[in-house]
Amino acid sequence: MCTVYFKLTLTYCPRVFRVSLWEKWGLSPGILEIYDAFFFRMGGQAKGKKKNKPKRKDNRPNRADEGFVGLSPQERMKVRMQEKAKKKTAEKYSVEQLLQKTEECMDSFDFEMASLFCRRALDVEPTNLQVLDMLGHVSSELGDTQKAKEVFLRAVELSPDVGHSKYMYLGQIHTGREAVDYYTKGIQVLLNTLEKQGTTTTALAGAAAPPDEDPELPTEKDVSVAYCSIAEIYLTDLCMEEGAADKCREFIEKALQYRHDNPEALQLMASYLFSTERNQEGKDYLLKSVGMWLPALKRRAASSSAGEDIQNEIPPYESRITTAKLLIESEEYEMAVDVLESLLEEDDEVVQVWYLSGWVCYLQLEKAKEQQEREGREATEEEKEEGTALKEAARSYLTNAKKLYNKLRCDDQPMLEHVEQLLGELGGEVEGEDADPALDEDFEPCSDDDEEEDAEAPMEH
Repeated sequence: MCTVYFKLTLTYCPRVFRVSLWEKWGLSPGILEIYDAFFFRMGGQAKGKKKNKPKRKDNRPNRADEGFVGLSPQERMKVRMQEKAKKKTAEKYSVEQLLQKTEECMDSFDFEMASLFCRRALDVEPTNLQVLDMLGHVSSELGDTQKAKEVFLRAVELSPDVGHSKYMYLGQIHTGREAVDYYTKGIQVLLNTLEKQGTTTTALAGAAAPPDEDPELPTEKDVSVAYCSIAEIYLTDLCMEEGAADKCREFIEKALQYRHDNPEALQLMASYLFSTERNQEGKDYLLKSVGMWLPALKRRAASSSAGEDIQNEIPPYESRITTAKLLIESEEYEMAVDVLESLLEEDDEVVQVWYLSGWVCYLQLEKAKEQQEREGREATEEEKEEGTALKEAARSYLTNAKKLYNKLRCDDQPMLEHVEQLLGELGGEVEGEDADPALDEDFEPCSDDDEEEDAEAPMEH
């Protein structure tokens, strides 16, 4: 008992009490020094079993998890999987390879797959302007206007003074004054780029072998097309603004200044002149515009070739629909038929093209009847055959227009009413398999120039 008491006293009492007891018991102070040294070397009171103290919780956010704040476990898992996929993509493919895959998909009109490749490229390099431009274009083709807008605005934020195409796309997406502002900015960038190109060309003028022209570099035709876009807005969206007609003509003239043989600019001038009731001048500009590309288009169709140089000179699909309308208005029916047939070969699911094809056949039929009445004579057998062919062609085109209208659930009631009115006058819709819009191989629609020896004369304007 005394031994236990002695150990407890020496171990757990403060030193001042231990010294007092040590002296009371008559022990040597040196022994106490030796015992204290041993006591502290072993950790003193900690010599007994250590207690596991709970660690203080670190509430500081982990940098690796900063992007997960506020996300559910499922959302966090999704983000982690996306990050893993990005890392894997970056290790397996370069941005250049992903862009090449995107272009291949775009060339085959597989815009869904093109979008996937382009998004992967953007994951690897989020600030790559070429990737942003391509993703915006793909999004536009897919009809995702909001996504395209976001992408192009991001490109503007990163590089406001380099690259004009993003402004052209933004101009197409917007309307009215906003569209004009984007086109105007795009033209400024274009002109600055052309000025720099001119300086470079001058510096290289003395070179023995000047470099080939880069098809990716902007040209004066791009400036002309941009001015056409602004002029068209003043001809449509902003037509009610004060001085809209003068601004429209001003921008058309600027377009022709940069490219005097631009078919779109010539056609816009024709539209402007028609709207101001200067019909003959408008017709001259229209025929000059069509003469720039229609003969080449017909040659290409005859040879079954699709040369890229020819394609670059042909106006866009929508522009050629306008061409057909203006040709019908100018009573250039045969030329209108040529334009409409090429449009149907290119895309046969546009209701307006079927409707215009039927309309022009109907007008040809009516004009032939009026001419016979003016001359006070009966139709010849040949004219009767042509009239029957025109009537059946008109019924066929209009029947297809109505069927496609219902199939696509279009929203153009006046056009539908006109189709039904024309079908009523022509004897109703074509039933069953007879509703084939293709004309007989030997059939040639009549035109104003049938009585002229040179049927190509209008193309000389």
